[in-house]
Amino acid sequence: MRIWSTAWLLLVLTGTFLGLQLPLGRMAAAAGVPALTWTLLISCGAALALSPALILGSGLRWPDGRRLRFFAITATMSYALPNLLLFTVIPKVGAGYAGIMFTLSPICTLLFATMLRLKRPSRLGVVGLGAGFAGALLVAITRGGLSEPAAISWIAMALLIPLLLAAGNVYRTIDWPRDAGPVELAVGSHATAALLLAALAFALLGGLHLDALGAVPWLALAQVGAAAAMNALFFRLQQVGGPIYLSQIGYVAAAVGLTFGTLAFGEQYPVMAWCGAGLIVAGVAMTSLAQST
Repeated sequence: MRIWSTAWLLLVLTGTFLGLQLPLGRMAAAAGVPALTWTLLISCGAALALSPALILGSGLRWPDGRRLRFFAITATMSYALPNLLLFTVIPKVGAGYAGIMFTLSPICTLLFATMLRLKRPSRLGVVGLGAGFAGALLVAITRGGLSEPAAISWIAMALLIPLLLAAGNVYRTIDWPRDAGPVELAVGSHATAALLLAALAFALLGGLHLDALGAVPWLALAQVGAAAAMNALFFRLQQVGGPIYLSQIGYVAAAVGLTFGTLAFGEQYPVMAWCGAGLIVAGVAMTSLAQST
């Protein structure tokens, strides 16, 4: 299937589904759903939605030690902590600032990959990363924030998001289990993340608070669908494109959030924001060209 082997298509689709999750999360927070409950929904929903594909494909099997290690580390660094931090800090630092955190992930991934001497992008690829970052930054700073400056503690917490995402991007390349498929790793990692988040929910909130999801059933269903679709493609994108290329899904998500806000919510953005979206498209095109040469 062409999508399964074409890096730029995987990048655009994965980033699009990630971009859809951000407005869904904001609407859930406005409806009173706790951040921890919503984060649990993402991982639990993704694992359950993708399980039939795993059963019909390679089938279920008990994971070996290396897979269990991969699931635990990936669940913590790539899903449980970043998502929990994201939905926690959005009300404190604003959507615009939280969006900037995603745009820092490719730069951090490039730094980590360089330090570990993994494959580096060509000069064109680096220019594309820079263009995408500049564009995503323009989009993020025009999407608004809070009327008052955020406390330094919340900003520091937000800065952990790109560091965790970048570390997870590099780790998955280094420790990818032999003969493991993308769907198997997605299901195992999200199931592990769901267990971690459920334990946290009981420890911090005294329960899962699933009744809050019952108040927004269609919103929850949409979130599960977006999370499942994204993660069906996420690990395959890592295989095809590598950690640095994959990290650009944050750029695509920023552009999708801009478009989604305009079409679905009637939000209006200045010309600078649309110039940023154009820079994102140009940056992704450059890195995709560099990836194919």
